[in-house]
Amino acid sequence: MSGDGAEPSDTPAPDAADEASAALRTDLRPVVEAVRAADAAAFVAVGDRFDDDLRYLTRFSGPDRPYALVVVPGNGATDGSDEATAETDAPAGRADLCAPALFGEQADREFVSSARGAAADPASDDDRFHDGVVREVRTENVGDHAGERAAAAVADLTDGGGEDETGTADRTVLTPASVPHDAAVYLERAGNDLASTDAVAAARARKTPAEVDRIRRVQRAAVAGLARAEAVLAESEVTDDIDGEAEADGTTDGRRPPLRRAGEPLTTERLRREVNAVLAGRGVRDAGNTVIGAGPSAADLHYVGDDPIRPGETVLLDVSPRGPDGYYGDATRTFVVDGDGGWERRASVAVEAAREAALAEVEPGVPAKTVHGEAAAELTAYGFDPNADEGETGFTHGTGHGVGVSLHESPSLSGAGELRPGHVVTVEPGVYDPEIGGVRLEDLILVTEDGYEILAEYPFGIVPGSDSA
Repeated sequence: MSGDGAEPSDTPAPDAADEASAALRTDLRPVVEAVRAADAAAFVAVGDRFDDDLRYLTRFSGPDRPYALVVVPGNGATDGSDEATAETDAPAGRADLCAPALFGEQADREFVSSARGAAADPASDDDRFHDGVVREVRTENVGDHAGERAAAAVADLTDGGGEDETGTADRTVLTPASVPHDAAVYLERAGNDLASTDAVAAARARKTPAEVDRIRRVQRAAVAGLARAEAVLAESEVTDDIDGEAEADGTTDGRRPPLRRAGEPLTTERLRREVNAVLAGRGVRDAGNTVIGAGPSAADLHYVGDDPIRPGETVLLDVSPRGPDGYYGDATRTFVVDGDGGWERRASVAVEAAREAALAEVEPGVPAKTVHGEAAAELTAYGFDPNADEGETGFTHGTGHGVGVSLHESPSLSGAGELRPGHVVTVEPGVYDPEIGGVRLEDLILVTEDGYEILAEYPFGIVPGSDSA
């Protein structure tokens, strides 16, 4: 195991400007292999720039209107051997992007040109495609529906297909399960029998070094945001005797007056703006994912409202920014200013122990559920319900999930399957009490050949500014 050892500072790190990145390119051979294994004619994906599968497959940052990708097998091998495609000159497959109007040049640049050259040398003048799958851009019939254009491309790239004399589809086309209904109708009307495939989800789950590089950079920005929030909390003033405070903000229920910063009450929204400013300075977007809860709202897993931040109550910060290439980071820490060592301290000790128990299980070949099971068992040992439902007291969610071009993707640490090298997952045990607050610690890790790497380390002491780890 190893970690980046990121310093808890909001000063931009030199890696953002100085480290070189490998080319960000998608290997389409798993899709070709899925088509062959299913004895299908083609694979089709339809969506827009918000469709994570399509963006991953094409690396095309197109518009918010639908376009389509069609992939068909070729005569070359898909086992990764350069000789298979170089000596025979037979492509492993072909992929056509039905680009939207006015986006042909961008599609050619991002989908076609960026995929050329030998995989081992992105700067090579080699005109072959890195994975042996030939890419082209289609710009005809841009006024037609994306599903209609996809159906036409399938017919053109295969044998023409259609229906047999009985009116039955004689050609199978694989699609992601999320294919839009209207696109599916066009494909079926053209004589295609649709079958869903999880080939794209499986490919996305195991990250390439170039993808890990993008995620690591975004994660460093996320922990810089945590560092800024911790600094603000540490610098805030605890004032228990302010004229009119109790009556003005309803603290007659025994809750203490809010922390103060620059003479004004500190709230979750003010703290969120501080975090988001750091993210913007690091070149990433908060994407509406900076979740900060304080007191009871810290038990809300997705709180983005505005609450006073009070001494003695938990402040839970979950920072999940999105980088310029579409990859996410995800980091969580919990702090308490001027706590009394009660519930929040017991919860913090339990969650730290659960984090360590979960990380101790991470290695290739381990069933994902084992990681969740160990975290839950540790929380049980500290007296917390490991199977609490939303709104109840205890552990209310899974221990972790995959992160990539989606904030939540495969694998799930509560689901089926085994951990494999290249998986990037969160480890995030937490416990919650809707009347008190919540405590959660979340790190983003890469599963390696012999264990794991924390993609950006950060201390997890509950007292802000204590530098405990």
